[in-house]
Amino acid sequence: MADDNSIIYGLEFQARALAPQLAETEAVRFFVGTQSLKFSQNQIHLVELDEERCYVNTQVFPHSVGEIWSLSPSPVSHDIISSCYNTLTEENTCLMKTSLWRLPPTESDDQSDLDPEGVSGSHHSSSNPLESVCDIDTAEFGKEVKASVFHPTDGSRIMSVVENHFVLFDVGESSAKLISKGTLEGKGQPKFVTGKWNPHHKCTQFVTASECSIRSWDLREDNKQAWCIEGAHSQLVRDFDINPNKQYYLASGGDDGCTKFWDVRNPTEPVISRSDHSHWVWSVRYNHFHDQLVLTSSSDARLVLTSIASISSEPDGHLGATEDDMDEKKGRLADGILATYDQHEDSVYSVEWSVADPWTFASLSYDGRLVINKVPKAVKYKILL
Repeated sequence: MADDNSIIYGLEFQARALAPQLAETEAVRFFVGTQSLKFSQNQIHLVELDEERCYVNTQVFPHSVGEIWSLSPSPVSHDIISSCYNTLTEENTCLMKTSLWRLPPTESDDQSDLDPEGVSGSHHSSSNPLESVCDIDTAEFGKEVKASVFHPTDGSRIMSVVENHFVLFDVGESSAKLISKGTLEGKGQPKFVTGKWNPHHKCTQFVTASECSIRSWDLREDNKQAWCIEGAHSQLVRDFDINPNKQYYLASGGDDGCTKFWDVRNPTEPVISRSDHSHWVWSVRYNHFHDQLVLTSSSDARLVLTSIASISSEPDGHLGATEDDMDEKKGRLADGILATYDQHEDSVYSVEWSVADPWTFASLSYDGRLVINKVPKAVKYKILL
């Protein structure tokens, strides 16, 4: 796969759920979940990039219980994944639920052929369906399950975000056992938009977004609030991401079209604020290896790769470089837009970096178009050389 080429994979149904396969560090793989209104037609696609032949090989698993709103792969087991989905009750009303699944064994690559155009691997349904590991019962906490997120290093712990609650479960024995819960109190019954584990502080904090604010909760202190960024955005906060290499720093995106970068020790104003999109920012992601690289996606149908080198763990492009090295270094990566991608024609709800290759990323738009791209070669060399 050439660095400046894109690979496009089209799904039959609309989609908004995208996640990298966390436990797979050798192959570039992404999970995609569909949102067909015919609940029985929904699927989870496992898409693998074949760089040598410049196409994708895919496995498709039926997810007939409902339309998928979010996916969270296990950090330790490549065949375990959680899904949050909308399903129908016996009374024919909609209900959000969350479940844990085990994938059947991956079929060998030689069972997939190139399509007639030679552009991408032909997707094919798995002969074996997903195996239900357990349902995570969140009904007592509300009807809207926003996410069920695995602990960053412990595959037996999963946090479900349900309305104004975040609920920790133990799923280590193929059943979900309640461990603890936290609750957001406030006027007007505020609800969480999303939630993520903080990878720092030994993963003892969970961070949530609700309305215009972002909060961190200390799991060691009876889920008490650790810090809060009040009014992080002038409109709804859609997403945030925590810098994996530099504690206290996070990025957020909202309906005001802005991407903001925060030091939570001084939450009154952002360190950097950018307006690179003309509509809502749905997703923001730090590169896990080179955190000066940040991806944002928006309902303006664009994907933007930005440099935030000035507040990264490698502000000069080289971790641990001396001041003399910095003075001598020419063409350092400056803050600003590095590349804009416009291969999508609909709202880009999700963007994710590959776990296996720090220079590869995928984006997903609502019309079911998955696009796999690479960081431009010139940017890569500025960082490495």
